[in-house]
Amino acid sequence: MYSHDSFGLGHLRRCMAIANRLVAKHKGLSVLILSGSPIIGSFNFRARVDFVRIPGMIKLRNGEYTSLKLHISPDQTLQLRRDIIYHTAHAFDPDIFIVDKEPLGLQGEVGDTLKMLKNRGTSLVLGLRDVMDDPRLLSTEWTRKRAMPALADLYDEIWIYGLKEIYKPLTGLDIPPTVLDRSVYTGYLRRNLPVSRPQVRPQDLMDEPYILVTPGGGGDGEALVDWVLRAYETDATLPHPALVVFGPFMAAGARDGFYERIKKLDRVRAITFNPGFESLLAEAKGVVAMGGYNTFCEILSFDRPSLLVPRTVPRREQLIRAEQAARLGLAQILADDGTHDPAAMSRAIRALAEQPTPSSVKIPGLLDGLDVVDELATGLLERPAPRIRTIV
Repeated sequence: MYSHDSFGLGHLRRCMAIANRLVAKHKGLSVLILSGSPIIGSFNFRARVDFVRIPGMIKLRNGEYTSLKLHISPDQTLQLRRDIIYHTAHAFDPDIFIVDKEPLGLQGEVGDTLKMLKNRGTSLVLGLRDVMDDPRLLSTEWTRKRAMPALADLYDEIWIYGLKEIYKPLTGLDIPPTVLDRSVYTGYLRRNLPVSRPQVRPQDLMDEPYILVTPGGGGDGEALVDWVLRAYETDATLPHPALVVFGPFMAAGARDGFYERIKKLDRVRAITFNPGFESLLAEAKGVVAMGGYNTFCEILSFDRPSLLVPRTVPRREQLIRAEQAARLGLAQILADDGTHDPAAMSRAIRALAEQPTPSSVKIPGLLDGLDVVDELATGLLERPAPRIRTIV
């Protein structure tokens, strides 16, 4: 499996959920994850799941990439990543190669690896989340990245980790019918409580029912946390205390500033990061989140009332997901108008206490994602060896 991201938790945690499920169901199967995440070593993997950490890269505000840790040029870092990916895949010689989200990887870095594995007969799968971006923006992006030829010529299957009844991420794109025929909607990826005892348990932090506030990885979650804190600073009668999990990628200065504000609040607690995050969400009375894919899967899996406050830049993905969830009654949405009116947030938090849980909406197959992925993987593992062809 390949997960390009160095910033955020979404791609990595999606790959982990799939990898852990596959090894649990297939005796003798091994999964190797190639990832640029600097915190991949913080998570507990099942036996027969391992990872290779490739040098991280991060996107700057001007859209360009630079090395996350190494003091070398972006071109050098990309070449190092390409070489590690290619030679690791060549040595591991997988039966299936699953690429997360980016058809050719970061800056096209898995293109040569895909061709090499295709020539070996490896089954190639592109995994897409339920929402990618506004179709017009995604079309421009994929044209620039030459994603369409990769979908047509390289990939055997496309797994969409959502339901078409909620959203069709390829709508509006010039996708050949042959590619659409290879696309499968799996449903959302159900999450479970950690197998091992979490490092931090809910009872270690809170002694009464609480609202969980999570900006995901935290790198772009400062506005959400600020807005929630404004509500608790101005309204002492909110029905439940709040537990804020900043996320490992929130800027240190912003995080420290929030900690200073929280010290003055009797009904707010905060931690930076917890690999066993699912335990905290499962025990919450409600969730205030931005609405990234993984958090949404957890909200559905643990059946928690939620308030989604989506970002709109650099992608509209979270906004689209939140709007569709609100339309179906799976969550409520509060648009960020830039003013962060504390009264508006207070009203929304109060409404969580009366909000139905997602399970009150009956949507067939909603959380069947891991079951379907397992069936699809089994089919690929059991199919006859394909005829090898050379792609140049």
